[in-house]
Amino acid sequence: MSGGTDGFVLRASGIGVGFGGVRALAGVDLGVRAGEVCGLIGPNGAGKTTLFDVLSGIRRPDRGRVLLDGADITRRSPVWRARHGMRRTFQRQQLFGQLSVADNVLVAQEWRGGGGGPAADLLALPARRARERARRERAGRVLADCGIGALGSSYAGGLPVGQARMAELARAVADPPRVLLLDEPASGTSAPEREQLAGVVRRLAAEEGCAVLLVEHDVAFVMDLCTRVVVLDLGSVLAEGTPAEVRADRRVRDAYLGPA
Repeated sequence: MSGGTDGFVLRASGIGVGFGGVRALAGVDLGVRAGEVCGLIGPNGAGKTTLFDVLSGIRRPDRGRVLLDGADITRRSPVWRARHGMRRTFQRQQLFGQLSVADNVLVAQEWRGGGGGPAADLLALPARRARERARRERAGRVLADCGIGALGSSYAGGLPVGQARMAELARAVADPPRVLLLDEPASGTSAPEREQLAGVVRRLAAEEGCAVLLVEHDVAFVMDLCTRVVVLDLGSVLAEGTPAEVRADRRVRDAYLGPA
């Protein structure tokens, strides 16, 4: 699959969401291209997580459309979107605490099946063994890329916040994503973990052509990592541009960044 006619792999068009009398999103337009790392910033309550919920299929918008490769997926389920290459992490880690870190990553590859059906499971056929070996090798590489290769046998529920975030990132990219939505991925991480995170994201974009959209309150992290930044305020797009352009925008400084 390739990008839509406008060049965007993922696009939100005219998204509107309301909660009772509260307008969470009002006509939001946003797109992310293959190989691009785009940051989404703004004050608390600006609508960032609500927009992520719409993009990932958790919430259906009152108005507007979500497009993947130019096709309307507004009514598609989160499972359908995940199986077509859209992955997401959450503000609060969503790991399987009773499983090992390695098994959390392997789970993300299970939906493809092992091939050969129940008979292959029972007989441990060579094709099934080869596929399982490939999955475990992929899981090991991803964990190493995320800086937690030594934690594969540890229980995910016992990880500190920073390592748990890296484990969730590893699970999100275990099956190579086309679109990656990261919701506050740097929250609770140490400086080395943030560097590791940034390296993984850059590699996914540059080498695998993944379209990355991230929400993050660490503005310095966003400005260093992202090639384009979108600013939400009160449910609407306030500004969009390069990090330098966004920093220089008086409206953004007044609403969010503060004085230079």
